[in-house]
Amino acid sequence: MQKVDQVIRLLVVDVIREKWGDPPGEAQVQVQKTRREFIGDFTVVVFPLLRYSKLSPEETGNVLGKYMVENSPMVSDFNVIKGFLNLVVAQSYWKEFLDGDLQSGSFGTIQADRESPLVMIEYSSPNTNKPLHLGHIRNNLLGHSISRILEATGNRVQKVNLVNDRGIHICKSMLAWKKEGNGEDPESTGKKGDHLVGDYYVKFDQMYKSEVQELVDQGKSREEAEAGAPVLGEAREMLRRWEADDPEVRTLWSTMNEWVYEGFETTYRRLGISFDNTYYESDTYKLGRALVLKGLEEGILYKKEDGSVWADLEEEGLDHKLLLRSDGTSVYMTQDVGTAHQRYEESGFNSHIYVVGNEQNYHFQVLAIVLKKLGYQWADKLYHLSYGMVELPEGKMKSREGTVVDADNLMDEMEATARKMSEELGKLGEYGEEEKNRIYRQVGMGALKYFILKVDPKKNMTFDPAESVDFNGNTGPFIQYTYARIKSVIRKGESIEKVTGAGKMNEKEIGLVRMMYEYPDILKEASRTLNPSLVANFLYELAKEFNQFYHDHSILSADSSDQVSLRLLLVEAIGRIIENGMELLGIEVPERM
Repeated sequence: MQKVDQVIRLLVVDVIREKWGDPPGEAQVQVQKTRREFIGDFTVVVFPLLRYSKLSPEETGNVLGKYMVENSPMVSDFNVIKGFLNLVVAQSYWKEFLDGDLQSGSFGTIQADRESPLVMIEYSSPNTNKPLHLGHIRNNLLGHSISRILEATGNRVQKVNLVNDRGIHICKSMLAWKKEGNGEDPESTGKKGDHLVGDYYVKFDQMYKSEVQELVDQGKSREEAEAGAPVLGEAREMLRRWEADDPEVRTLWSTMNEWVYEGFETTYRRLGISFDNTYYESDTYKLGRALVLKGLEEGILYKKEDGSVWADLEEEGLDHKLLLRSDGTSVYMTQDVGTAHQRYEESGFNSHIYVVGNEQNYHFQVLAIVLKKLGYQWADKLYHLSYGMVELPEGKMKSREGTVVDADNLMDEMEATARKMSEELGKLGEYGEEEKNRIYRQVGMGALKYFILKVDPKKNMTFDPAESVDFNGNTGPFIQYTYARIKSVIRKGESIEKVTGAGKMNEKEIGLVRMMYEYPDILKEASRTLNPSLVANFLYELAKEFNQFYHDHSILSADSSDQVSLRLLLVEAIGRIIENGMELLGIEVPERM
């Protein structure tokens, strides 16, 4: 069906051509959703059209409105308020829309083809010195949901992960294990590998602080002590040996990283996260280093007396950026240069999105500038989705001090909370244990994912596990429960023959259809702005409106068979959109709760 706003724009152009001469372009006609306090579905902004009509705003609006009612079956009524023409869309249009477009399982989505833009999206990007934590959960959920939304709006998408498996932080865990590990491993301890390695990262920090305090007690300044702690020097030496391919260091590194990878994979599966390709910093930093050295040879970069290599960014209003240390070892920027180059060579992406927290804003600003300086014009295709931090009610988390909220522990807590809430509400009493456990998992994970994704990515947020599992309010469980209610109605109405075109719609039914009409635009805007919260909050509003309708109107015992048929079609359409939208958020919807 033709979209209402497109028809309205064409009608406005027709009116102006017929009554006042040369019309504006269709794109210049401003059409927006009518504000709640006014009667109408769509509003034409009249003020820009006065140059054609040479009339007052009210007179212009009345001429336009009268023409549309008389010449289009789509417009049934109008009113003009201070230069805004509010149009009422005819019930026949909404009825046809319900019987047609809304009965499609793919409503709102666009299928990509070979010519569609290729978007590469990097998310997760963990360090192999610690397990995934609450901050990683926001990163992964954002990246995965945005990937699905981009796919649903006609893009080809490649989901990629960059594992930060080298660097001083990795050597800290390795050194602590070497000093105090006594040969233990995940099997001997019964711990997930990423948890075990993370424990040694915390242990290194404890060793380091102890040495710093000793040096301070011996009369050194705090600054001297922090720079001169022996264990930090050992970690730096281990990194140098790693980059020199020392067999002993490389073997330990490989062993401990394998422990971590197995742990990560378990967590990813539980989160429902996947990738099309995984890159490793230990590979890409070499390419980055070669590109930096090439830039040095060509005079684009410069070397200091100590042998370190830098980029001068003063012309861009920034400072000087280190790209290779004096001992020849690489920094994060080096490997990101190499990774970006490799990915573009492999795919020729149309755009590349980095899902990384806002503390790295400067890093990605510099990355694009350095790549441009090195001659890569495709650096303009890089985009940093800078998201806000996630905290708990108690405040910030710190990895090296062991005060982070572990992702696995949080997921356990979410499922336990879902179990407790469900048992208190008595919702699953008649179900078998296996089905109960499946629903507890779906509700717990749905609560976690929705609570995080309903917040605009650019905003900082506080995650409250108990609040997220509430079956009332703007939560995942509320929407899941609504979907289960919808499926229950559909099951009970399975024997009823549904006839399109039957029944007359009341205002509440029209309101629900009007809401669903907006779904494709919500998806497009969520795709354009990389903002899953638009989808999440739309689903909440739709679920809320459906529940009000369910409370006020009987569905299966309506006054006539035509009304029952219409309402079943309406309920099925709402269920499909909720299922589709929740899938874009990575959330399962139970058919029974």
